[in-house]
Amino acid sequence: MAEIAANTQLPLKTQAWRFIVTGGLSAVVDFGLYVLLLRAGLQVNVAKSLSFIAGTTTAYLINRRWTFRAPPSKARFIAVCVLYALTYCVQVGINYVFYLQFANEPWRIPAAFVIAQGTATVINFVVQRSVIFRLR
Repeated sequence: MAEIAANTQLPLKTQAWRFIVTGGLSAVVDFGLYVLLLRAGLQVNVAKSLSFIAGTTTAYLINRRWTFRAPPSKARFIAVCVLYALTYCVQVGINYVFYLQFANEPWRIPAAFVIAQGTATVINFVVQRSVIFRLR
């Protein structure tokens, strides 16, 4: 990949598309691990926590380089960790609420996951684009 150009930002539409593609890949990592951990017998919140960490780590690494074209930065990394800690709470909480809400439905796991993931994705994109990876 070419060297990151200093002080350049891709258009919103391009960033949104790349964020969605990256999110799709990260969701596959997250959901795949979540299902495997549930089948291995882990408690739902433990399984979701571990899968969230794997998915968001994947997302950060790809988004920093490809979506937002940002060089490595300790401050940015810490900011993303804080954001992910907050969206972790939001995502695990929403996942659990809908997991319980859909208790008798065969589709409860993917439905709860999609609702929680969608909410976290919107929060992550808005904060990363407007705060963490914006041009200074």
